[in-house]
Amino acid sequence: MGTRERRDRSNSVDAELIGLFRAAQTLSGTAKVTLVAVGGYGNGELSPGSDIDILILHDGLLTENDLSGFVNALLYPLWDSGRAVDHSVRTRAQTRETASSDVKVAMGLLDSRFICGDRDLFEVTANDANEEWRKSAKRYIPQVRELSRERSNRIGELAYLLEPDLKEARGGLRDITALRAIAKSGLVVITFDRISNSESILRNVRDALHIVSGRNRDQLRFIEQDKVARYLNYKDADELMSEVAKAARAVDYLLELTWHRLDQIQSKRFFNREKTVRVERGLVIESGELRIESGYEITADPIVGLRAAAAAAQLGIPLSIDTCIQLAAELPPMPTPWPRVAREELVTLIGAGANMVRVWEALDQEGLIEKWIPEWTHLRSLPQRNVLHRHTVDRHMVETAVHAAALTRKVHRPDLLLFAALFHDVGKGFPDHDHSDFGATLMAPLAERLGFDSADVATLILLVKEHLLLSAIATRRDLDDPATISNVIEKIPSAELLELLHALSVADGEATGRAAWSDWKATLVNNLVNRCNAALEGITPANQLELTDIQIRAAEAGELKVDLIEKEGEYLVEIIAPDSTGLLATIAGVLSITRFDVRSARTRSHGKSAVMTWVAQLDDHVSPPTPRKLLELIQSGLAGQIDFSEKIAGRVRSYQKFPGIPVPPPVVTAITDATTQATVIEVRMHDRPGLLYTIATAVTSAKIDIKAAIVSTLGAEAFDTLYVTQVDGSPLEPERAIEFARGLEARLK
Repeated sequence: MGTRERRDRSNSVDAELIGLFRAAQTLSGTAKVTLVAVGGYGNGELSPGSDIDILILHDGLLTENDLSGFVNALLYPLWDSGRAVDHSVRTRAQTRETASSDVKVAMGLLDSRFICGDRDLFEVTANDANEEWRKSAKRYIPQVRELSRERSNRIGELAYLLEPDLKEARGGLRDITALRAIAKSGLVVITFDRISNSESILRNVRDALHIVSGRNRDQLRFIEQDKVARYLNYKDADELMSEVAKAARAVDYLLELTWHRLDQIQSKRFFNREKTVRVERGLVIESGELRIESGYEITADPIVGLRAAAAAAQLGIPLSIDTCIQLAAELPPMPTPWPRVAREELVTLIGAGANMVRVWEALDQEGLIEKWIPEWTHLRSLPQRNVLHRHTVDRHMVETAVHAAALTRKVHRPDLLLFAALFHDVGKGFPDHDHSDFGATLMAPLAERLGFDSADVATLILLVKEHLLLSAIATRRDLDDPATISNVIEKIPSAELLELLHALSVADGEATGRAAWSDWKATLVNNLVNRCNAALEGITPANQLELTDIQIRAAEAGELKVDLIEKEGEYLVEIIAPDSTGLLATIAGVLSITRFDVRSARTRSHGKSAVMTWVAQLDDHVSPPTPRKLLELIQSGLAGQIDFSEKIAGRVRSYQKFPGIPVPPPVVTAITDATTQATVIEVRMHDRPGLLYTIATAVTSAKIDIKAAIVSTLGAEAFDTLYVTQVDGSPLEPERAIEFARGLEARLK
């Protein structure tokens, strides 16, 4: 089963047609007639059930009756034998005219092959077709793209269909034909070596399907998958479908890459000067895609691949295939455990929503995902022969992460939600194990290797182990029975865990599809979660900063003190200052204008001073300020000598030159019963320059005091908690707290 058999089959049909042509030639007299193979048959390879596509070319000198007699003499023996023949009868001029108005005919002629008859007539007609294709490529290629898009929308992606159409689905044989047609236009160079094995797999499977089904059928149905697997000596249908999925993904990836490069060529025609925009250290945007900067030392930066991927996904642009290839060849191994910065870049990538899919696929096709996360190898293109699922295991987990990205405002730890979503089915594909239990055992070393602390590892293990719990209980148990609620909270003992598991359940269900996640099921799960929350104590706000003896003594001295320590590519900034109105806003403003990107912070008042610990990353374009410089800027800011708003607005404008992705709107919540000493304001939103300054300024403008702050940036998501009071030190009245939260939320949109 392979190329040789398909060529032998084609040669056999050639011989039969030549014999029939010669027998019918007595009816053509001296007129020039040529028999041409087109389409798939024109490639010289025939599957067992394929149609025989032929063009009968003539010079137009035959009468209508003689031409009809010749065609019938040629074709009737084939029809009588049950052969499926797709034929057309045209002159050279008619062929040229039809191809000009029908892109499918034009594409079929690109694969034309002489069988017998007048060779000169064939040569000039074939030359017409090829020259017209190249000359009119700008008109034809968009039509090819639209045909491909229409097929994809109508039939779906071959790699992820349970019963895929090997020919017509996205990533199938029809798309390989499209790639060949694009290549013949001369507009772009296509590396067909990338899909030679994929094409062979798809053609062999199609041949086997024709043989075992006895029909010219291209849809690989459940009923035939086991038979085809046995015919081709695969271990089972799962192995077969995994290979089919991998092949289709490679074809689809090459086609998408080709479209992107054609778009680049088009954009360059409009903009003669190609503008390069620097994004961050070692990363630039060129021709609408993100690249590693020329000359950048990849071997010295194991995190640059994740930085590039995260930046591309968050900006909503492709990651250059050349960069992916370069990373695959040169990227050094990641340290174990991963640095926090690397883990946050991964979370930033995952949290980009639908835009991460294209970037993830590019990384996956070049082997980078497996390089970072070896567990992915087993999951790649792993089929799920289950009518509820519409995707392979790996794509389902990616889609779950996409849906989870829309739910990050609903949880206190978006990083744990996103990571659990991406790996919740990591235990699938091991027949002797329950995938939830086994996935939990696999999650432990995975999360530890990526640098999560022990508490977070325990949370991730629990989320993977119990990711089906809420759906199962909600649909199979009596929610009015107290024992049902007790059973859930025994396994999920805190409101923080429950909100994470709820969001994961929603994302998992939505990614699976309507067959698994209906409005009815969502309502049942919501009802269950509400009842469980009522039985729990509620969510505890983040703990305030615990002060050391040294910090307490410094605070009691009442002096302004600044320390700056660099550690593992980040900066620890410790500030102790006399408390004053607008202090947090001033320091946030100082850090922003000195190009620090705050990743986390904890502040707390002690006596008449504030103690602040900040963790920040410095912009690659600047040198770090000295502690003395920071102190002077803070003093100037407190004295009203710096217009922070204007300086930060300039920084925001510099970021707005980049494209962006849709993100969920900000969510600001007032918690009035969390503490008797202060009101808690929680802000969850997509991070941006100067965010904490904006929040702190709004608090100061409202004549509200900030007693403590806990700032966290998890990937691209900011989660800031402020403990605030009225000027007299009492908590805000509930009505005022809610009004302030609503106003701040509107300001942040």
